[in-house]
Amino acid sequence: MKKSSFWKGRKKTVHALFAAAGIASCLLTGCTTVRPGYGIGGDAVVPNVRMESRGEAAGVYLFGLLPMGACDASLATAAKNGGITKIATVNTKIKNVLGLIVTRTTIVTGE
Repeated sequence: MKKSSFWKGRKKTVHALFAAAGIASCLLTGCTTVRPGYGIGGDAVVPNVRMESRGEAAGVYLFGLLPMGACDASLATAAKNGGITKIATVNTKIKNVLGLIVTRTTIVTGE
């Protein structure tokens, strides 16, 4: 049985294309995202509340789904961590490391 001559001399080209596609996908993707709320200027803003304090709560997830440890990135925890009783703004920050480890942080400001 005779081997096909289609791949003869083309294996290196195919390997180079896959390597270039892999490198391009790593270089052209971001690893941090800030997702704003629904107000003007990007934050969910409550009028007549001063932004004196800032609180954060974070959770780390494997593949973005499986929590690693006690993950509590809730609004209530972020406000409690900042000693905030009246919330002025809410923001979410998401850090992604190659899709393996995802850190979600809720950021709250207020008084």
